[in-house]
Amino acid sequence: MDREDKPILIIGGGMSGITTAIEIAETGKKVVLIEKLPYLGGRVIKMNNYFPKLCPPACGLEINFSRIKRNANIKIMTSSTVEKLSGSKGNFMVQIRTSAQYINSNCTACGDCANVCPVERDNEFNYGLDKTRAAYIPHEMAFPWKYTIDTDVCLGRECSKCKEVCAYDAIDLSCRDKEHTLRVASIVFATGWMPYDASRLENLNYANHPDIITNVEMERLLAPNGPTKGKLQKFSDGKVPKSVAFVQCAGSRDENHLPWCSAVCCSASLKHAMTIAEHYSECIIQIFYIDIRVTGRNEDFLKKAEKIKNIRFIKGKVGKIDIKDKGQKLELIAEDILTGIKTSSQAELVVLATGMQPDDSVAGLVKGLNRENPFIINEWQEDGIYAVACARKPMDVSASLKDATGIALKAIQAMKASVPNT
Repeated sequence: MDREDKPILIIGGGMSGITTAIEIAETGKKVVLIEKLPYLGGRVIKMNNYFPKLCPPACGLEINFSRIKRNANIKIMTSSTVEKLSGSKGNFMVQIRTSAQYINSNCTACGDCANVCPVERDNEFNYGLDKTRAAYIPHEMAFPWKYTIDTDVCLGRECSKCKEVCAYDAIDLSCRDKEHTLRVASIVFATGWMPYDASRLENLNYANHPDIITNVEMERLLAPNGPTKGKLQKFSDGKVPKSVAFVQCAGSRDENHLPWCSAVCCSASLKHAMTIAEHYSECIIQIFYIDIRVTGRNEDFLKKAEKIKNIRFIKGKVGKIDIKDKGQKLELIAEDILTGIKTSSQAELVVLATGMQPDDSVAGLVKGLNRENPFIINEWQEDGIYAVACARKPMDVSASLKDATGIALKAIQAMKASVPNT
């Protein structure tokens, strides 16, 4: 195979991976886009809306999914992971494992399998805030559009109720994992980011109270397709909170956790606060912060938020959240940076603005990977391997799209490497 006939491998099917794949494919080059989840869209598909225009996920992803469908140069492999990587620029050998697909492409998404499935699972799409059946469709924009079965909890042939009701011969419970070997010209790590594990912040009691949640969980809580259909509520009793507190830099800019600023947390909390203020005008909102860091067009959100009477800004780092009165009260202990006085405030719902960390589950595939905290540094592009967007540093969606376009060009250039044809 001539090196320019080999595809480019994109590892990660989030917004940056999709954009990189489309930009490459629309130049006429072949692309293989792999994603470990059963669907494309990454973190963006889980958002209520995103900056700078506060678009819902459908705004950008629907168009991109359509572009993928129309382009024969893009091969999609979901529920797939890279097991091994070898070779060099222009001629990599990649081993990929695709997990057992109990439901095949005959699926019409009728839902009969889910209706009879007796097993529940935590809903990964909603960060575990609700449950689905083991046979489920991830969400209403799932791409590819078909049901999937969580093989970790499925009872398999011991149950077979889903197979019995399927009228389209779409279910095979004897299916096994498949292994694929590909030769590719270059590789792009579009592996995205993960929210920091808030349970490690013991002083903030995330693991000990249902009404202490994270910013990504708040995003799902406010989304129309979220666990509460967009209704703001406490998980302890289902009631609308009369007060909400946002704790900025929860674990970020902290040598014991994440020493960097994730760049987007302040903007996200401002967005959440303004959404709550718009729909729940009686709710008192407090934002505890070290510094408010917003850039570009997002500065408008800060100016607007400062004018809303029920949003209060407190310049102070929250050192502790106490659970009082048998869980009925949440007390935030902070030092007011401007006065040096320790303050105590109460809130019915607390949102921890945890930071971004790169999903480095496949980083060990490359020896000598140049990393910093622990993002991938693109100083080794001559090797034909690249990192894009949040795999290399925290970015918002807009910046990630721009980065993806640039990396697409560099990945194409790697196909010109002077290596022997194979």
